[in-house]
Amino acid sequence: MKVQILGAHNAETKEARLVTLLIDNILAIDAGALTSSLSLADQKKIKAVLITHHHFDHVRDLVTLGMNAAFWSPVKIYATKEAIEVTTPCLLDGKIYVDFSRFPSKDKPSLQFHTIQPFKEEVIEGYKVTPLPVKHPVPSVGYQVVSPKGKSLFYTADTGRGLHECWNHTSPQLLITEVSGINEWADILQNGGHLCAQFLKQELLQFRQLKGYLPHVIIVHITPQVENEIKKEVRQIATELGADVSIGYEGMLINV
Repeated sequence: MKVQILGAHNAETKEARLVTLLIDNILAIDAGALTSSLSLADQKKIKAVLITHHHFDHVRDLVTLGMNAAFWSPVKIYATKEAIEVTTPCLLDGKIYVDFSRFPSKDKPSLQFHTIQPFKEEVIEGYKVTPLPVKHPVPSVGYQVVSPKGKSLFYTADTGRGLHECWNHTSPQLLITEVSGINEWADILQNGGHLCAQFLKQELLQFRQLKGYLPHVIIVHITPQVENEIKKEVRQIATELGADVSIGYEGMLINV
């Protein structure tokens, strides 16, 4: 399973794109930088997109994907009922731009929305996909994805502390999670449903206690303004844990 990080940040600059993952060129998770990172030829390969929650930095490029996909074939969008109920009227209201859930036709829209349920495994484009609820101010899920060859990852997306419930349901070879800010911001991050390095260390210790190992960990949803500080703090917890914890970046490729 080939995993490409199209966007590794929570804000956008010339160098930083909004968080988005692409698996084997056909299955995307989140859509913050889905079209801005890919050529038309590469976009055309995408068959399905898994949305973790409705926040703008995770859904923005659904609109531009809908525009481009109208010229070839529908792309399937999977999300919880709550995420769809917010995303569709806000991004696809037919006023600020075209409603790609109904265009070019009601029968064959460029974006086909499908509701997923937490803890219920779905087979999507040959991958076993299980949404697992995570801690965030709005309803959010992470995704366990298992390839046809049995390779596995778990992407928490935006999450705060308290991932132990997820750990009971996943044993991935690759864990992609977030560190949104520095340890100094611990209180703010706690209130906002995000992690800093010291929070992540506690979550990983719980994972290792439960599972007896730590997978390769990749960090995304990084705040550009404090990226260097985040890198230092993540390196520190990696050393303390004796674990393989890496900072994600745009264009990063991981073979699972």
